[in-house]
Amino acid sequence: MSGGSEKDATERTETILVIEDDRSLREGLALNFKLKGFHVLTAADGEEGMQKAFDVRPDLIVLDIMLPGYSGLEILQELRERHQDVPVLILSARDTLDNKVEGLGLGADDYLTKPFELEELLARTEAMLRRRRMNQLAEPKIAFGDVEIDPAGRQVTVVGEEVALSAKEFDLLVLLARSPGRAFSREEILERVWGWGFEGTARTVDNFILVLRQKLEVDPANPRHIKTVRQVGYRLDPT
Repeated sequence: MSGGSEKDATERTETILVIEDDRSLREGLALNFKLKGFHVLTAADGEEGMQKAFDVRPDLIVLDIMLPGYSGLEILQELRERHQDVPVLILSARDTLDNKVEGLGLGADDYLTKPFELEELLARTEAMLRRRRMNQLAEPKIAFGDVEIDPAGRQVTVVGEEVALSAKEFDLLVLLARSPGRAFSREEILERVWGWGFEGTARTVDNFILVLRQKLEVDPANPRHIKTVRQVGYRLDPT
């Protein structure tokens, strides 16, 4: 299966995760996505797919339904329950209306039945990624105090000066800032920021909060914005 050529490849930053137990199909899709210039990861079963979906945070997932271990629908449900909005294209030999309704109802963005035309799959994934890019660009900046967050550009400034944050520091800050005033437990923060299967402890969250306060707060010892919620976790107070 090859619908592209070396001339198609352009430098891209997006990552596509293909979760498919059929080796020939999995490798064929990976090859064609690579020819289009994407970074591609693959998984051959549900457990590996679940792990990579949360650890890597891909930009798009091509997901088979019938998998060893976790099914594709279980992976999809777990993603949506944990508020992961990555676009998901389901691949399935099941072509009944009920099957499609079930997959779309769980949060799939598109559904393609096997066998399929490669060019159609490539076109659909391109369209899904294009919508994702547009949504990211449309996301407004978030401001509190002297801090401004640009989610699309993954940049943070304090009084107009850019502050360097690690990927996890940025993800944690955005999680809090998108829901100002809401208290997040340490356990939920671990799940939402570090992903499924991470073996860290509540102390991991505490350490990252400490770093964020040092980088963003005027008085880290008496934070104005990144507040501790006793016996629960943390919240962001924008005032």
